[in-house]
Amino acid sequence: MSRIEKAFQNGKAFIAFLTCGDPDLQTTLELVKAMEQAGADLVELGIPFSDPVAEGPVIQGANVRALAGGVTTDKILKMVRRLRGEVSIPLLFMTYANVVFSYGTERFLKAAADAGIDGLILPDVPYEEREDFAPACQKYGVDYIPLVAPTSRGRVRRIAESAQGFVYCVSSMGVTGERSSLSGQVSGLVEEVRKFTPVPAAVGFGVSTPRQAAQVAAAADGVIVGSAIVRLVEWYGRDAAGPVSEFVKAMKTAIRDAKYE
Repeated sequence: MSRIEKAFQNGKAFIAFLTCGDPDLQTTLELVKAMEQAGADLVELGIPFSDPVAEGPVIQGANVRALAGGVTTDKILKMVRRLRGEVSIPLLFMTYANVVFSYGTERFLKAAADAGIDGLILPDVPYEEREDFAPACQKYGVDYIPLVAPTSRGRVRRIAESAQGFVYCVSSMGVTGERSSLSGQVSGLVEEVRKFTPVPAAVGFGVSTPRQAAQVAAAADGVIVGSAIVRLVEWYGRDAAGPVSEFVKAMKTAIRDAKYE
């Protein structure tokens, strides 16, 4: 059983996102360790990109800060190799096709696998172009995590049937970011995914409060939170471990105590 599969074995999973190198890679490493101790079940590590089209202003700002600080893919891989010796939870890369292409797809996936990465999420790659990446992921034992959105209705079956790790269900249209309310389509989208795959379905984009996390957990197998965590890192910088830990604990408690149908 893979690390990702194990992460969904003990109830609903909390999946946290960080932008690598914001404010620096040492802080990223310390934050992942702190989040694991606080109850995070998986962590998505964002590799900064100059044009992160799926991201809202909070994560866009983190990308700008990280790149300005000199972060590179090689430096991130070095950090992950060190991190893997200190944490046991699944680690995923979330980035964009150009980052992988520019590094060399085979070279990137081999390096990611060697560093201990368990999965890859590419939000700008549609299902029809997955073959540019999925075979290399399979070759090196990295789960290629697909995304489905409210507009994916006619393609959900194909996406779900090929899914590995978990299916990333996008809660609403648009870019990432905190929202005051979540789309009522979430439960329907998760139910549609479950018709075609036993792979867990996790929901992200817009989840930012314990109440929202509980609502999502009532329908899905996992809850993904990014912008709310990245905002705390923006506010607290190198001192963010404490506030982020408290936030993760609150979200994990809400997910654990959610009322399920």
